[in-house]
Order: sequence, then C-alpha cells, then structure tokens
Amino acid sequence: MVEPFDIPVYGRSWARLESYSRLAGSLTDPPEGVPYRVRYRSMHGAHGSRQIVTAVLIALANICFEVFFFVWLLQPGHFADTNPGPVAEAARLANVFVICSIAVVEALRLVNVLSLSLASVIARDPVPVVPPRGLRVAFLTTIVPSKEPVAVVRDTLRAAKRIRHRGVFDIWLLDEGDDAEVKAMCDQLGVRHFTRNGIERYNQRRGPFRAKTKHGNYNAWVDAHGDGYDVFLSVDPDHVPLANFAERILGYFRDPDVAYVVGPQCYKNGEAFVTRAAESQQFPFHSVIQRAANAYGTSMLVGTNNAVRISALRSIGGLADSITEDMATGLAVHTTRNPSTGRRWKSVYTPDVLSAGDGPASWSDYFSQQRRWSRGTFQLLFGRYWLRFPRLSAGGMLHYTLITTFYPSMAVAWLLGIVNAVLFLALGVSGMTISPQIWFALYTDATAFSLWLYLHNRRYNVSPYEAPGSRGLKGMLMSIISAPIYAGQFVSTLLRRPARFVVTPKGAHSSSDGLYTFRAHLGWLAVLAAAVGVAVARDYASLPSLLWPGVALLICLLPVALWRRDLRRRSHPVPTGDSGSDGEPPTIEEVRGPDRAGDITMEIPRALLAAHLASRSVDDQPDDVSATMILPRIEVPRQAGPPAVEQTRPHAVEQTRPHDRSPRDDDMGSR
Repeated sequence: MVEPFDIPVYGRSWARLESYSRLAGSLTDPPEGVPYRVRYRSMHGAHGSRQIVTAVLIALANICFEVFFFVWLLQPGHFADTNPGPVAEAARLANVFVICSIAVVEALRLVNVLSLSLASVIARDPVPVVPPRGLRVAFLTTIVPSKEPVAVVRDTLRAAKRIRHRGVFDIWLLDEGDDAEVKAMCDQLGVRHFTRNGIERYNQRRGPFRAKTKHGNYNAWVDAHGDGYDVFLSVDPDHVPLANFAERILGYFRDPDVAYVVGPQCYKNGEAFVTRAAESQQFPFHSVIQRAANAYGTSMLVGTNNAVRISALRSIGGLADSITEDMATGLAVHTTRNPSTGRRWKSVYTPDVLSAGDGPASWSDYFSQQRRWSRGTFQLLFGRYWLRFPRLSAGGMLHYTLITTFYPSMAVAWLLGIVNAVLFLALGVSGMTISPQIWFALYTDATAFSLWLYLHNRRYNVSPYEAPGSRGLKGMLMSIISAPIYAGQFVSTLLRRPARFVVTPKGAHSSSDGLYTFRAHLGWLAVLAAAVGVAVARDYASLPSLLWPGVALLICLLPVALWRRDLRRRSHPVPTGDSGSDGEPPTIEEVRGPDRAGDITMEIPRALLAAHLASRSVDDQPDDVSATMILPRIEVPRQAGPPAVEQTRPHAVEQTRPHDRSPRDDDMGSR
C-alpha cells in the first residue's frame, strides 16, 4: 500500500514552476551614478552565438522561400481563362475574384511568416534588477461571485499574502457583487475589500466606469484608492502568484518611462485536451513575439498578470473601454508620452512565470474566450487603432502591424477559402491553371520552412506545464480549429453586431459542452457539404478541386470528434489501483529538463492524483504554496543503471519575513 501524496493543488510540480520564475536570470543591482534604463539581452544569448546565427539563417530561408512562392503563384501565366460555365459573365467575375482572393490569402500568410521570422531574431529578455525600496504597492484581483467560486480566489489571496516586498504592500479584492461570503473571507484573511456595487458613478452604460466589466471595476478602484499607491500588481482571480512576484517585476519601474510590466500566461488546471492545447496555442505569442516587443518597448498588456504604474494609467484616462481592455489600453499607453520626461511611455515583457491560472476547461469556454479576444482585436482595427497608429514609434508601427494580423489573417483566409470552394464547386471557376503536383510540392516546402522555424523556437517555451520535448502540435491544431470562430467574429464586426464582455467561468462554474457548442463549425460544414453535392451533380468534382473543401470539412468535424473522444474517456476511465500489475508501487519518475538546472517534473498517475486531491478541501492544502514540492518517502525504481535512489521528505521550510532577508537571497526563489 502506498502512502498518500502531499501534493499542492497548484500543479504537478510547484518546484518546476519556481524554476520558470527566474528565466530572465538572477536579480542584479542597478548601475550607480547614472539614470537607470531597462537593459536587455538576446533571447538566444543563454544558448551561445551559434543559436543566434542559426535563428537568423532559418528566418532568412523562411522569408525567402515564402516570397518566392508568392511571386511564382501570382505569375500572369497562371491565371485561368474565363470559364463560361452556366453564366459566362458571372463566371468571369468569379474568376477575377478567386485570383484576387488567392493573392490576399498568400499576402496575409507572408505577413505572418515575416512576423514570426523577425521576432525570432530580435527577441530579447530584460535584465532583472532589485526593486527600489519604499515603493507603495497594491495587489489587486477581482471576483464576480455569480461566475467565479470563492474557493478559487481564496487560493489566490492566500498566495498573495506571501509575496515579498520592502515597502507598503496592501492586498485588495475588487468584488463586483458586494457578496457577504466574499466579505467574510476578506475579513478572515486580512484582505481589503472594495466594491462599486450600488454606486451609480462607477456603473455607467459605457466609458471607463462601464458596468459589469473588468476595466470598469479596476478604474473604479483607481479613482477611489489609486492616490495611495505608486504601482498595482494585478492577476486574474484564478491565477495563483508566487512569493517572488514583486521582486521579479517591480525593479523595472526604476526606469521612469516604464508604464507597465507584463509576464506570460500559463494554465495550471487539469489535463483536458482543450486546456493543454489552448495554452500551447499561445506559445508563439508569449515565448517569442512578446520578447520581440522588448526591442521597441511595446509589449502588449496582458490582463492575467501584470504590474502597472498608476500615474501612467491616469495619464491615458484609465483602462480602455473594450472587451479586450488590455490590448486597447496597451495601445493607448504606447501612443502617449510621460508628462514628467517628455518621452513615450514604454512597457517591458519578462519571460518569468510569476503566476499560474486556470485555462478554459471546456470547448464552450474556449470558444467564448477566442470570440472575445478576436472580436476585441477586430473592433480595435476597425476603430481607434488607425487614429493612434501615427503616434507610435517606427518600431511600434512595425510591431503592432505584424502582431495584429493573426486574427484577421485566419478569419479572411477561412472566409475566402470557403467562397472560392463554393465558386469552383458550383460554377466550375478555377482562378488559376497550375500543375497540382508543383503547387502541392512548393506549398509543402513553404509550410516546412515555417514549421522548422516554429520548432526551433520551442526551446524558448515559457510554459512550465507543457511536457519536455513537446512540439506544440496541439497549439497549431487549435489555431486551425478556431478559424471558423474568428471568421464569425470578423463578419459580426463588419455588420456592427453588439458585443459584450463575458467572464470565463472558473472551477465548478465551467460551461458544459453539447452540439450547440460547435454551431459555427456545423454551419460551415453544411455549406461545404452542399457545395460538394452540387459539384458532384454538375460533374465539376475532381481530386484537386475537392482538396481544400475536404480539408475544411475535416476542420469542421475535428472539434466534435475530439469532444466525443473525451466524453468516452470520462465515461470509461482506465482502471487503476493503488499498486502496479504485480503489486509494486506506481512508478514516480523524476525528469530533469536538458536546458535548465532544477527543472523538475514529477510524473504521477492521473487517477491516483485526482483521487488524492478530491479527498482534500482547499483549507487542507499546504499553507506555504510557494514552497518546494513536498513528497513522502518513495522508492523510485530504475530500469537500468545505478541502484534505486531513495527520496525522502524534505524538512519543513521556514518562511522568512520580508524585512529579515536580503533581496539578493530571492534569486533562488522561495525554497
């Protein structure tokens, strides 16, 4: 019989998360005698100059081949003659449309290749410095009691009380519901409670104090209490912060022009396919593109965890009124100057993982999240973006142009692909006359170069929860699956349909899935199936003509198939006992990452871990959530090599109060 495990609820290995909280390097002292400015080093620096050369060569090869493919594809000799079809004039116009749409799709693909290639070369990390003493700091998180369980935010607040800072440090919970249970929890934990509930001034139909929105809640707190602080730290209610959160992020505010500092987002909950794939999908953004933004001082604000200078926020009128308030606020910051220095406000992205939260646990929640993110981007692009664009720096213009093309490119490519497929299948319009074999070979080569660059960058992945050696294929698949969602939001934005802010449900409040969840995919499936049926009836169908419609049909069916697979797995779990097949304890293997010392993952049978955690309440979890993972006495069997190593429970760790330790001690994190 195996003894029960004493494992923190916050992840399979809190020690691994701790190691990822120091990816930017050790804390340093700021230079003396000169004004401090944030310093940077190349993302490739830790791997040697050879990696920099390799990254440049791969990026150049990727760009060159994509340009070659684009120019070759759009040669006039490849344009098809007008196909008379059933209606000659309609077929001619459709032929022109198909050629133009192919050009647009390939141009957008070229922009995406340029974006990732450039980012891979110029990506850099900030050099962390010791925070200044005396900085007045507030830690903020929110709760919507009807959508978010109190137990979830309780874990976040308990962890926040262990954050180390030399100076004023107050913890605030911004309660949208003025809930009695929430207030009782704040009293119990010694946390300050704020609510705008019932205050008409802070609950407007639109603007900075818009009701039932995250930005309205934060702006109300800043208006009421912001004068008492210099900086606020912010996390979503499900994101549990590490004890070194303040130490690793506040030092950059020594630079007077830094408006905010932001870190990566990672998901600590569950092993559901949708959760892990959703996090993997964000790899290029958090691991490469945000690092590249450091070259221009224009890192995008991400609302899940950040630090914001309150005077900078006040200078732009508060968080922007948008369903993606973080992106809109970041743009406003980067197009505004610091009144004290006359220079542009800038932002810093640190690769240090300083908190871990809950990702979407169902397809319904994931699609809701993607609708909100894509719709916010489209609204920004069709609205205030171009008014602010001329006020960006030259580097900022380039960076924002490249990073804002992801959602539009996916949406437009899907829409044009569907329209082209319908035109060909229904009218016999071909658009181009090229050898399918040559096209397929060149398209495959172009895709292979992009994949090569993507996989090369995986070594810089900032997610502590993805398995070592993961290629990120789930993330790429998720972007493809989401294309119909992005297309729908693109059309809704063009038609000016109203959008609303939706809180992603957490914990027990997570949404359940059904066929209605996949209504967008099933709608496109019906359109494609009808077009294929017409093509077969009119004898237009051929293998080359059915290639893209066939792929699109698979994309529409894929999320439904994955959902059904997960349902079958949950209804027929793999039986596991307390011991192995021959009575031996389950193997718990210690895995060390090849690139990072102390990068430890404890692989534990899921059923055993789930049963253990289900038997414990939140209050039974270890009080020091920032401590190294606690394990009982376990025999770790070896298949070959040296004798088995016995791992014993480490001694309890004594937490040192903030004023009793040196900031330099924090380079090693919380032990």
